[in-house]
Amino acid sequence: MGGSRAQLNKPHKSRFSTKSSRNLHKTSLKDKSRIAKSERNVAKGARAARLQRNKMLREQKKAALLKEKRASSSSTSAPLVILLFGLSASVNVESLAEDLLRVLSNDGDGDVSSTVASSEYKMRITVLKAPHGNLLSCMEMAKVADLIAFVASTNSLYEENASDFGYIDSFGSQCLSVFRQLGLPNTVVFLRDLPSDLKGKNELKKMSISNLAGEFPEDCKFYPADTKDELHKFLWLFKEQRLTVPHWRNQRPYLMSQKVDVVADDLNSGKCTLLLTGYLHAHSLSVNQLIHVSGAGDFQLQKIEILKDPNPLKLRKESDAMDSDDVIDVEVVRSLDPDSMTQEPLVVENVLDPLAGEQTWPTEAEMAEADRNQKQKRLKKRILPRGTSEYQAAWIVDETDDEGSASGSDTDDGMVLDETEGYYRGPKETNNSDVDDDDQASLDDRDADEETDTDSVMMEDDNLTKEQIEEEIKKIKAAHAEDEEYPDEVDTPLDNPARKRFTKYRGLKSFRTSSWDPKESLPPEYARIFAFDKFARTQKHVFAKFLDMEQENRYDCVPAGQYARLHVKEVPTPVASKLCLLAKTVPIIASGLFQHESKMSVLHFSIKKHDTYDAPIKAKEELVFHVGFRQFVARPIFSTDDMNSDKHKMERFLHAGRFSVASIYAPISFPPLPLIVLKSAEGSAAPAIAAVGSLRSIDPDRIILKKIVLTGYPQRVSKLKASVRYMFHSPEDVRWFKPVEVYTKCGRHGRIKEPVGTHGAMKCTFNGVLQQHDTVCMSLYKRAYPKWPEHRFPILDT
Repeated sequence: MGGSRAQLNKPHKSRFSTKSSRNLHKTSLKDKSRIAKSERNVAKGARAARLQRNKMLREQKKAALLKEKRASSSSTSAPLVILLFGLSASVNVESLAEDLLRVLSNDGDGDVSSTVASSEYKMRITVLKAPHGNLLSCMEMAKVADLIAFVASTNSLYEENASDFGYIDSFGSQCLSVFRQLGLPNTVVFLRDLPSDLKGKNELKKMSISNLAGEFPEDCKFYPADTKDELHKFLWLFKEQRLTVPHWRNQRPYLMSQKVDVVADDLNSGKCTLLLTGYLHAHSLSVNQLIHVSGAGDFQLQKIEILKDPNPLKLRKESDAMDSDDVIDVEVVRSLDPDSMTQEPLVVENVLDPLAGEQTWPTEAEMAEADRNQKQKRLKKRILPRGTSEYQAAWIVDETDDEGSASGSDTDDGMVLDETEGYYRGPKETNNSDVDDDDQASLDDRDADEETDTDSVMMEDDNLTKEQIEEEIKKIKAAHAEDEEYPDEVDTPLDNPARKRFTKYRGLKSFRTSSWDPKESLPPEYARIFAFDKFARTQKHVFAKFLDMEQENRYDCVPAGQYARLHVKEVPTPVASKLCLLAKTVPIIASGLFQHESKMSVLHFSIKKHDTYDAPIKAKEELVFHVGFRQFVARPIFSTDDMNSDKHKMERFLHAGRFSVASIYAPISFPPLPLIVLKSAEGSAAPAIAAVGSLRSIDPDRIILKKIVLTGYPQRVSKLKASVRYMFHSPEDVRWFKPVEVYTKCGRHGRIKEPVGTHGAMKCTFNGVLQQHDTVCMSLYKRAYPKWPEHRFPILDT
């Protein structure tokens, strides 16, 4: 027992060690650290480098934040814009604006301008009052606001038109949804008309916060705003708050005009020079850039004048009285003139070249290649339905995938056309995939009987008049309307041949995989637009070029925060006079444009119908698009967004509850940009919000197909074969559309075999047994395009 408990040590595995490690105990301590470095020291060095890098990143973020904070409160930054928006009609925004401006200016009496420089708070603020009920003014003010202060009144709890929340009426909730779509900046909520006693005030404040908290962002603060002390507390907190604005607004320079003037142009009748005076925000503006005046259009600048700041931030109170008289006088500090060599040209439409479609005489190499292709085409055998001409065969695409949810056969449709010999094979030589091999013999045997039945029945229809045929079609459609609704169904006209009525349409074997050339049969409007080879690369290059221009501090640029006057040249006189009238209620915004943004192209928007709009929105209807700072009139078409296909189905109406893609002819705009769609009401009523969305892409090659479905009804059914009527009304139409595949609403697929009689009936074969109550359909497609707007900008319609 004792021997079994003896200690047994593991043998020393010296044969696996190196010579240096075996002799390590013989070396000194200094050499030992040099010869065998521990991995712990290596890891320690990596950890130290990682900590140093994280510390450097924190310091950079802290420095950037400090720089941003100093820039927002410095004397060279533009005044911060506070928008006061009343959530209900009972809110008195005017009194709140007066109280806020008096607290900022320390002036108890007298009128105070909307822009105040406060030496106490060390910041400059412009206060805007949103007029309740004017949707366009509220939208334009929200686009330039650095802080939106929503004002709620406890008196609105007792109003009849208040919503479920009590504090917000219908117009307030509508504007809230628009502000969310535009992108909310910093937000606060002012609570007015609270009781004077402390207990009742706190209880009503808690109840108001619990009712309104769900309507605003999580970081939104609630402040009572009845006394000057409460406004004073808000301003000190607002001073320390970091301001965030939507990303799309930080990409472009913009100027909110405080004064709008017009100077007549003697050299050009009907044109004038528009003068817009205000503070420049976000980025530097070059005098060689194009600008967009909201609702009026895109223009060039004649010059830019940098003026003396009328509201300087004075850090010493002693200098207030000394400079008070200089506010009225306007002093030009510097004037910038454009360079004719580098100024961006105002190009809107592409210049049409009438000789662009001319064909030159082919070379010998091209003629030899055409002969070789023709020979290969003659030797090639294609599987086509019997009776197909060469012209009809050219439209059939050799695809095997079927359309949508319907599952058809994966092989060819049966008839072989040998183009070298020029004759059709008989039905017994074909390999019919729509009909199973087991049933092929029985079908051939019953062929003769089936023909006699259908001929005798169709002879009865020969005696029917046109009115009787239309009445019978209506009865059949009414009986089938309860089964399933097909919005694409159209009636084949009786007085016009279908081959002429639907001459622009074609059939597709598969909507997803069949090829469609995006450059084929383009409309004349496509000669007037521009397209990009690689849009993402162009956008990246344009943004990088703009940032480089701003960082260079060039002489032709006005830095952000300066008080400037823009001289906009060649503005139509009616447009300028309309802008002067609108400037009293709506802030006129001039935004800088990037390169190429004045040119027309095809823009695609992801769009959704607004919840408050109930009227139908039809395709190609005139709408007003608000894309960022820009406004223009467009006539869109709507389509689905098929991720797995290069073709998209057109929708005749914008349906509620789901997103669609709206395609329009409009000036190029680089995303991301929000979209608000307004529809003008009849008469003098204000426009209503029809839809919201965002800019998706710019692509004239996006294929949008309009689909129609021709329907017919089985008259006689014999297993896999049936005679179908009322899809066409002449045998010539049946032969014309014979290559197109037909299907039924119950999922059967088939083909047209031959016409029967003289009134458009036809014999069809299917891949399964056809029910008597089923409906036979044929899908046809043509490419759809937006409609060119009659006028591009909505300023004259307001």
